[in-house]
Amino acid sequence: MYELTIEGTGTFEVEEGTRLVRAIEECGVDIGHRCGGHSQCTTCRVTFEEGEPGVMTEAEHEKLTDIGQRGEMRLACQVVVDRDMTVTPLMRVEDQGWDDAGPETAVMVEPEAEWFPIETLDDA
Repeated sequence: MYELTIEGTGTFEVEEGTRLVRAIEECGVDIGHRCGGHSQCTTCRVTFEEGEPGVMTEAEHEKLTDIGQRGEMRLACQVVVDRDMTVTPLMRVEDQGWDDAGPETAVMVEPEAEWFPIETLDDA
């Protein structure tokens, strides 16, 4: 178990291997995931205050690079809880005026994750 601190909400125990987007939702925060957690919409964006993983999926890298936000935020649908983390969700249902967060996200990262150390992506 790891501690997930969600800024403005509290600190919660989260099982190792849980997708961050699901963990945030399970902690009672209405984080967006309009594409269902497929790294397409970026509504699950978060910033890390502490505990940012040193790996990134190829899908997350491509999407954040495409929108010019790599290094500025992460996509919670593409992050797995593997340490204590402190995050700030940037798009919540209540703030955006949506009816819901989006389709339910799968337990495992989608699309099938190809993980890369972030420092190798910095050279790309």
